[in-house]
Amino acid sequence: MGNFDRDRITAAIREILLGIGEDPDREELAATPSRVADAYAEFFAGVGVDAGAHLAQTFPVPAPPVSTLTGQPSANEPVLVRGIAFRSICEHHLLPFTGTAHVAYIPSDRIAGLGRLAQVIDTLATRPQLQERLTEQIADTIDVALAPNGVLVVLDARHGCIVTRGSRQVDSSVVTIASRGTLSTPAARAELMGLISSGFAGGAGL
Repeated sequence: MGNFDRDRITAAIREILLGIGEDPDREELAATPSRVADAYAEFFAGVGVDAGAHLAQTFPVPAPPVSTLTGQPSANEPVLVRGIAFRSICEHHLLPFTGTAHVAYIPSDRIAGLGRLAQVIDTLATRPQLQERLTEQIADTIDVALAPNGVLVVLDARHGCIVTRGSRQVDSSVVTIASRGTLSTPAARAELMGLISSGFAGGAGL
């Protein structure tokens, strides 16, 4: 993150402490501006970073089996990665939202390493974000980089701005969905949504 200005953030946090009526020089707060700057360096590490670069290395799709009925290759089946933990910072209040991402795509002729999908999400999440936009950006990045037949992204997150302030809805979460290509209709993605929400293969669903 080439434009990260640690000194400027440290000075700004000191001003915030003064603004709320605190003494930034008292022993317990003296190192707080520096600690917040360190945290912000991590929270916003994705600013200016190309998330698609994580998908630059791809591999050919294994040949699908030939149908015994038609004699033609079967269609490629979806790749689904469930339960990818993420955290981001809401740009409206600079409070965190944390949750789980589920990502599926139907390959055309290339696939990516499974861990690369988590790296895409982490890069896009470590920016000031809105969950709705983050969901779309993940789908767009996969769609552009891999040119798959279809993409489905589901995020389920709890927001600090809802949980800790205002109405303080401590049990609420927000679910957002983005889809591309052959997975753009509810009918086409129904099986994947079922797998995501059913606890299939061990982890928790939505």
